[in-house]
Parts: sequence; C-alpha cells; structure tokens
Amino acid sequence: MDTKILVTGATGNFGKTTIDFLLKKGIAATNISALVRDESKAEDLKVKGITIKVGDYDNYDSLLAAFQGVDKLLLVSGTDLVNRGKQQLNAVKAAKEAGVKHILYTSFERKNESETSPIAFLAKSHIDTDNAIKASGMTFTIFRNNLYLEVLPMFFGEQVLETGIFFPAGDTAAAYVSRNDLAEAVANVLVSENNESKEYAMNNVENYSMKNSADILSKITNTAVNYTSPSPEVYSDVLTKAGVPGEYVGMFVGFAAAIQQGEFYANSTDLENLLGRKPVSLEDFLNQVYTK
Repeated sequence: MDTKILVTGATGNFGKTTIDFLLKKGIAATNISALVRDESKAEDLKVKGITIKVGDYDNYDSLLAAFQGVDKLLLVSGTDLVNRGKQQLNAVKAAKEAGVKHILYTSFERKNESETSPIAFLAKSHIDTDNAIKASGMTFTIFRNNLYLEVLPMFFGEQVLETGIFFPAGDTAAAYVSRNDLAEAVANVLVSENNESKEYAMNNVENYSMKNSADILSKITNTAVNYTSPSPEVYSDVLTKAGVPGEYVGMFVGFAAAIQQGEFYANSTDLENLLGRKPVSLEDFLNQVYTK
C-alpha cells in the first residue's frame, strides 16, 4: 500500500495510538506523516521513521503546505474547545485545496443537535466540521465516537473506592468505548481500500449505567461502592467547594445531563464490525484501572 496517510494531533493520545496501529498493520513508516505544532514533542515519532510536518490549525498556509501529496487525512478533533470550530474548518478547506482524496474525522455520538443540548458547547464545532466535510466533495469517513471509557475515572473521582460514585447521571446508560479500540478501528479504515463515503456509529455493543459501574467496582475490588445521583445544583456546589475550576464543573454537569438524557445511549455494531471482535467492555476496563 503506497497510500500517503497524514494524522493530525499526532502527539496526542488518539493520534499517536492510531499511528502505532498503522505500523502494526504493516503500513510503512515512510507512508505516514504526523502533523504537529511543536516538533520537539515528536521525537518518539521520528525514531519510528514517521515524517514530521509542522503545522498550526490557525495558520492556513502551514496546513496547505503540510497536506500536499496526502491521499488520506485523519483529522483528529482538536482540544481547544473555544477555537476548534474555526481551526477545523481551516483544515477541511486546506485539505480540499491541497488535493487530499479522502478525509477522515473523529466526531462524536449525539442525538440532540440543537442549542438545547446540555453539551452544545462541545457539539457545535463537531457538527460544523461534519457538515463542511460532507460539502467538500472529498471522499469522507466520519466516526461518531461515543464517550471514552477513559473519562469514567475522572467522573468517579480519585476516592471512588472510599466515597462511592457521586455523579448526576441518573439511571440512564451509555455505550462507553475504549479509546484504543476507536484508534484501532480508525486505523483499519485507513488501511482498507474502501473509498465510499460513510459515517460510522462508534459505540460499544452494551450500554452501561453508573450503577453498573458501581456494582462492577464493588465486585472486582471486594469493596462496597455505592452510586448517588445528586441534583445538578448539589453536585455543582460540592465540586465548587472542593476547589474544582468553574469551567470543569460546567463541563461535568453538561456531560452528566447529556448522559441522563440518553445522548450516548446507542445500539450499533459498527465498532465491533470494524474491529472484527467485541470491543473492550466496562468490566474489562475497570479491571485494568482498579485492580493493578
């Protein structure tokens, strides 16, 4: 396979993991490029033989230069929530102008696309990017990724085994997924010869509630872990008094409300099909984290 692949956000967890999977699947390092803002943070990629391209989402010309000669571009969604909408539209436009044949994007699972969504602050940039990609004329793959299993310990708090789970998500379940599984599935699409435009619903094959998490933690740690779903107001007050910064409090409350409203409840087998196996389960993940 001589297809030239470029991965953005290549020094972050998702980008770096996807590159590792590409190498494991036999893609030559010489056919993989990594877009980074700071070349000094990419030494480990250089050692693997990956071509480093320096570019900044805020600098259109740098993106245009970096995307020259690229066949498939994996646009990993940015972490700058304030500016990423504009930044990612820059990337889509530059990809089109540079002649990229196939653009792949890590979007997110959702049902409510209106301003009434409790995570509208997060959703708008994804929705705008999805729409720009679809309108670009390039072949596209959009991955509607569910919440990572890896966010759960953050929602639980460091003292979860002592204090239990205190999170206002009610009894609604969500199809949380392993970031590694998502990255492997993305790598599988990158190496495939399928050139049809498609969206994938990247969800686990089971949905899990916070009570499920508490029950599994109780079982695997032989500790009584309870689950309490307070009101958003009480939860906000507790976090604020504990010194959690306001922007994080708002984000946690928003995600909890979205979970409770069923935004991340899903039934699909796209991820399982792309992996060729069952995705990592909630119990698998909690065992890895809490029984080391």
